[in-house]
Amino acid sequence: MDRLTEFLSALAGFATLAALFHVSWATLLGIFVGSLPGLTATMGVALLTTLTYTLDRDTAILVLICMYVGAIYGGSRTAILLNIPGTPASAATALDGYPLAQRGEAAYAMALATAGSALGTIVGIVLLVLLAPPLGEAALKFGSFEFFWLAVFGIVISGQLTGGAAPIKGYIAGILGLMVAMVGSDGIHAHVRFNFGLSELNGGIGLIPAMVGAFGFAEVLTVMWRRRPDVADLRRGADRVLPRLADLWRYRWTIGRSGVIGTMVGIIPGVGEDIGAWASYAAARRLSPERAEFGNGSKEGLTAAETGNSAVVPGALIPALTLAVPGSAPAAVLIAALFIHGVRPGPMIMLEQPDFIYSVAAMLFLATIAIAVFGLALARIFVQVLKVPREYLMPVVFALCVIGPFALTQRLFDVWVMVGFGVAGFVLRQMNFPMPPLVLGIILGDLLDKNLRRGLTLSDGDLTPFFTRPISAVFVALILLTILASLPAVRRALGRLLPAARGADR
Repeated sequence: MDRLTEFLSALAGFATLAALFHVSWATLLGIFVGSLPGLTATMGVALLTTLTYTLDRDTAILVLICMYVGAIYGGSRTAILLNIPGTPASAATALDGYPLAQRGEAAYAMALATAGSALGTIVGIVLLVLLAPPLGEAALKFGSFEFFWLAVFGIVISGQLTGGAAPIKGYIAGILGLMVAMVGSDGIHAHVRFNFGLSELNGGIGLIPAMVGAFGFAEVLTVMWRRRPDVADLRRGADRVLPRLADLWRYRWTIGRSGVIGTMVGIIPGVGEDIGAWASYAAARRLSPERAEFGNGSKEGLTAAETGNSAVVPGALIPALTLAVPGSAPAAVLIAALFIHGVRPGPMIMLEQPDFIYSVAAMLFLATIAIAVFGLALARIFVQVLKVPREYLMPVVFALCVIGPFALTQRLFDVWVMVGFGVAGFVLRQMNFPMPPLVLGIILGDLLDKNLRRGLTLSDGDLTPFFTRPISAVFVALILLTILASLPAVRRALGRLLPAARGADR
């Protein structure tokens, strides 16, 4: 009750016209940034930080948090409408959101994404308020050995993210992503690997150019390849801009589970929203009675992905506030902004500024209300994008694909990386290889590489700690169970055992 009172008191402190104005424009700007391929939440928060020096502490942090929440949510717009994730966190959203748009349910897909994002953030806020100190301490128990198995687990589940293709193609795409992540200087000794004599590759291949190419430019090439490109049917479903309560109730367990998974992923330092979305999506697919629809326009899959990535935001702020360890890249920028504005995140914050966590929770809640209002109110406007002939829209999309990677580093080489991954993605699509596992492999490759080598260094080459530490052992068990469950023979055996067990119960 005391925590609820503190939260309500902090919320009342922002009940001013000035605060609501800042919430409105910052969230709208965040949605716009998230919707543009290549412009990430990290970039949005970093650029906006330079404009907050003259604002007071609470207002500055409110603006940055609204930008963060809005950008993570905004990536779902282009993922649903154009099959081009605005941010890496929305790659899982495209898997089911775009097929729904193709069926004429673009507005309703955005409504479900909005509801999932809002509810996921609220779940994360509740856990932030209730569990910040103990969960922050638990995150410290993740060492190199645990991070290595976390990355392996992500690659293993990539075989399930195939959207109807054979699981082996998902594994191949995930391993290709791992191979891409090995290019450039290693994270331990800065030894250059696989640069093929190109100095531009010494720093590795960036995630944003690769993702924009694999999803964005590959989509442009696919549309050009087809004589009659698929156009979404706007005659049905487009007018439904509010989520049905029946659907939300039907997926209530998926929303709750995805919210908790996303928050827990956010608590683990350095993981981020994209992995929260994939983990939530994979859990929903494994436990859903409608798993055959996943990847082909599943409303449950779309809801799980959006709930998961949005729940990561409050979760990422738990270690950022209590340990000064960022749970995601945007949270790392937020830590710098906190120091700029006189807040010292870390274990002492509960003693020095015990009310600040409740203020952050109130800021997140206001940002959640804003994305719900703007997301539903602007759905019809976003759907109008589908009325533009794809032959006219694709040049604009291509321009954005070029601008996004170049704006990030001001390197023309990143534009060529985007083009290369676009061509590769187009070829792989023609052979029915899924793109999400490829991107997931690139995301997890650096995590896997660094922590494998760091773990071996800490153990003097001994592999035993990778299997004997408690959290590592749990991950190993999960990976083995996942692999076994994906084998056709095991599935057939389980299929025979379940009816037999039900018959025995009767």
